[in-house]
Formats: sequence, structure tokens, C-alpha cells
Amino acid sequence: MKYVDEYRDGALARAVASAIRAEADPARTYRFMEFCGGHTHAIARYGLEDLLPANVRMIHGPGCPVCVLPVSRVDAAIRLASQPGVTLATYGDLMRVPGSKGMSLQKAKAVGADIRMVYSTLDALRIAEQEPGREVVFFAIGFETTTPPTAVALRMAETKRLGNFSVFCNHVMTPAAMRAILTTPDGVPLDGFVGPAHVSTVIGTAPYAFCAAEFGRPVVIAGFEPLDVMQAVLMLVRQVNAGRCAVENQYARAVTPEGNRKAQALVAELFELRDAFEWRGLGVLPNSALKLRPSFARFDAEARFGVETLTAADNPACDCGAILRGMKRPPDCRLFGRTCTPENPIGACMVSSEGACAAHWTYGRFREPVRAVPIEGVLP
Repeated sequence: MKYVDEYRDGALARAVASAIRAEADPARTYRFMEFCGGHTHAIARYGLEDLLPANVRMIHGPGCPVCVLPVSRVDAAIRLASQPGVTLATYGDLMRVPGSKGMSLQKAKAVGADIRMVYSTLDALRIAEQEPGREVVFFAIGFETTTPPTAVALRMAETKRLGNFSVFCNHVMTPAAMRAILTTPDGVPLDGFVGPAHVSTVIGTAPYAFCAAEFGRPVVIAGFEPLDVMQAVLMLVRQVNAGRCAVENQYARAVTPEGNRKAQALVAELFELRDAFEWRGLGVLPNSALKLRPSFARFDAEARFGVETLTAADNPACDCGAILRGMKRPPDCRLFGRTCTPENPIGACMVSSEGACAAHWTYGRFREPVRAVPIEGVLP
């Protein structure tokens, strides 16, 4: 496929890997966090860790929107969906995310709650149009990438005068999570970030500047193909070696410095920052999530239905929180591959299609990586 296969060229990947091995200082260890779950899956799928020298380590970050949603918000969605006359529209990944007391949206649906899986915000709008007698609530989650589609749906609901449509808003902010990773006491030591791709198409490159300016950690925004990730690692190694700290853009074919200003303006018009929001693994973070502005309160499901967010804890045996902080790898969890599998997920990191545990299981990365000369044809 034109402009896809070029970024999956095995020979080029091995050439970049050779450059990384040649330039990485054998006297030091490089620790780079790939923030986004999409990068985690690319690394696992294409065996990129096996191409890197042993002293260049990739650390999984919290960039999976389903994974960082705390149990308390899942419980709130279940209670909301259980109210008479309410239809909850949600993305498929959320259906099996564990809540407290063994519940999930899927189980709530099985006992009678009207919960429907949708592929887009427009699907939720169509339900509201077709069934005016029901209150249709869209379970909105995600980073800056998925916030504009929610904003578009709200604008359309306003235009269509849909009085039975609302949003349970759980949109969160990438820079706030990166700051939390860098300021967590006794957190994982990092030398830089592989910055998210899709998020950066919306917000641009400037929001990551604090990583370099305040914390001395370089950021290289990268695409999701194997050559994108390998080139980003090489760019990070070169920055570290030179003692530089800057935000660089490997994904220049899609990301611009200013991002998508039209999308930013629409989001700013409809949403404002919450004072604080709970994240799985990171705790309660200030100014890290969005809520609807007062002028759109009529579309706010939390206000309309009096939704309470009650304290709820993760399964104490699950290490999903530590994995999201980069403190542990999926195989370090005692449940991984035993009690917790894709067929029987205990933690959100195994449920989500972007979760680190799902990536390790799907692509066999629960085995120890082979640190050897790359084999011909490692990449398709």
C-alpha cells in the first residue's frame, strides 16, 4: 500500500537500529517512555524492542484513554445507565472495563440496563433522533483526539434541538498526565518521551515544551509505523547525547507546530477545565480534564441526572496503575496471563485495544525480549 509499506520496510528499520546501536553510549542507560498506547502496540507488534540495544529501554506510559478511566467513573456510568428511561451509548472497549463489585457495563446490560455500543458520536445522535422518548447519554472518553468529535455532536444536538441528548464527559488532557509522570515522587526515571501522534495533530507541538524547559526531558512526536518509532528513538538518543532538550517532530507529515486550530477553537467554545479529575494509576490531577461550559449545561449528563462519583478502588491484585505509571511491565503483574487474559480481563490494561497488557499478550511480548542481532525479516 502506497505510503504505508514504506514505513514498514524491514531493511530500513534494521539500518536505523544499527545507527541507534552505534550512537548509544554503552556506559549509560537510556529510558524513553512511549506515552501513547498506539506506540506500545506498534513496538510489540513489530518486535522493535528486539532491534534496540540492551541499554535503550522503552517504558510504557498512561496514554490509553480506557485504561486511565478510574473505577469510580465506570461505576457512575453503570448507575447512570441503570436509571429508567436512559440509554447509554458507549464505545466497545468500555463495555468490559471492570467496575467495582465485579460489575461492568456489559454485565449491567445483561441484567437490563439499556447500554448500546456505538462507533462514533453520530451514532449516539441518531439514537436520540430515532427514539425521542428516551434520554440518550453518550459516554465520552479520550484525550484531545476524541474531544473534537464530541464537540461536533454537541453542536449538532443544539442545531437539531435534541432535548433528549446529553454527554457524560470524561475527556482528559495529555500534558497534565506527562507532568504527573515527571513529578510523581519515586517515579520511574526517564530520559525522554516518544510523544503521541493523533493527539499532536490536534494540539500541535507547543504544549509539550514544559517537559524540556522545566524538567530537562526531550520529546519527539512520532507516528505509529515501525520506522516512525525507530526514528524517534534515534532522535531522542541524539538529543540525550548532545545534552539537548527540545520538542522535535518526527511525524511532520501529519503534525504541525500549531495543530488543528479549528478543532481547538471548537473545543474551547464548548468545554472548560475541571479543577481536578481522578486518573487510574495517577490519582487526582488538577486541571487535567474537561467539562461542559455552563452555557451547554443542558447537555451535561452529570448535571441533568445528578451523577455522583463515589470513591472506588481497583482490584488490589491488579498492577494496572503501576503499569500506567511505567513502574512495572505487564509480565510483572502476578495476574497477567494467569487470572487476567483477554477472555477474562481483571484490569483495564488487558481490556482496551490500546492497553499495554493487551499488546503484550496479543503479540507474545510476555516472553523475555531476545537481545541479539536482528533476524532477517523481523518486520513484514
